Amino acid sequence: MMIKNKEKEKEKKVRVGISHGDFNGISYEIIIKTFLDKKMIQMLTPIIYGSSKIASYYRKTLNYTDISFNLVHRADLANPNRVNIINCYDQEVKIEIGKLSEKAGEFAVLALEKAVSDLMHNSIDVLVTAPINKKSIHSESFDFPGHTEYLANKFNTEDYLMMMISENLRIGILTGHIPLKEVSATITEDLLIRKIGIMNESLLKDFSIRKPKIAVLGLNPHAGDDGVIGKEETEIIIPAIKKTYDEGILCFGPYPADGFFGSGAYSKFDGIIALYHDQGMLPFKTLAFDSGVNFTAGLPYVRTSPAHGTAFDIAGKKKASPDSFRHALYLAVDIFKNRKIYEEISKNPLPVGGNGNGNDKNTVEQNKNQVR
Repeated sequence: MMIKNKEKEKEKKVRVGISHGDFNGISYEIIIKTFLDKKMIQMLTPIIYGSSKIASYYRKTLNYTDISFNLVHRADLANPNRVNIINCYDQEVKIEIGKLSEKAGEFAVLALEKAVSDLMHNSIDVLVTAPINKKSIHSESFDFPGHTEYLANKFNTEDYLMMMISENLRIGILTGHIPLKEVSATITEDLLIRKIGIMNESLLKDFSIRKPKIAVLGLNPHAGDDGVIGKEETEIIIPAIKKTYDEGILCFGPYPADGFFGSGAYSKFDGIIALYHDQGMLPFKTLAFDSGVNFTAGLPYVRTSPAHGTAFDIAGKKKASPDSFRHALYLAVDIFKNRKIYEEISKNPLPVGGNGNGNDKNTVEQNKNQVR
């Protein structure tokens, strides 16, 4: 009877794989601080892909004695009531807290590859990636700007969207990690239409928002001032918004970014499309730095990450906040469950008008004035 209860508990909890990122940064500190709270393992089964030796080193160095790690060889052997860890390599490694290290980058890739492999084989349910250093991790085996592009490549996904998530703010970055000088040439009507579609689907499926409202920011100051300051709004952005709107997506804009965030207009929308990295990241981190989460929409698997980097400047000083990492765990679990619910509803749809998700053209027209 006891064995059956343990099996049921194992099935009920979401199995969260955690790639340890750059071990010279704050990854192990935020992981340890998070799981010092025993309530965390009541809602999920954590499986860290990294090194038990490195974990023990940080446990001792930071003097966190109230946590222990359960070493397992495979994810399916994880104890649902413990903080589990899988050794992704056996070599001795020199830990240089707060410093750039080629070995740290190499081992970050090994941990990520093992975690992704287990995710694709359903040995874990979701993936939470601890921060990497983009310089140390860059190599022949990791020729990507970051986690987002690596995972999209791994899962053979062409259409994806990096989204920054907090409790009441969801910002998608249209052009991702590219130099600013390339942004304007990268933005096309087709790209914007596809990314709006990805966000809309994610808001429906991953966040259970029945009639999501999406705002699109302008590229130029004052959203171009009717073509006076740049033509991208009139020639690309406005036509793309009109086409998605006509297809039944509640999409509006373009809005000048400064006034949009300064006036609080962002709170009226379920999702926001920022056209380049800093246009979205600057207001997001200003408003939600401690609780923000990076989520990759459009992937067949759930992946989240804290919204901060390796923070070498405070590594090993017990100053790192675990809040963003904790919220990344919460969000991964919530999205996994929301997708399950969405799948069940899709199999047994309720008899409603339109397409069943509230985004038919009649609904769009009814909500048009309300949103504006």
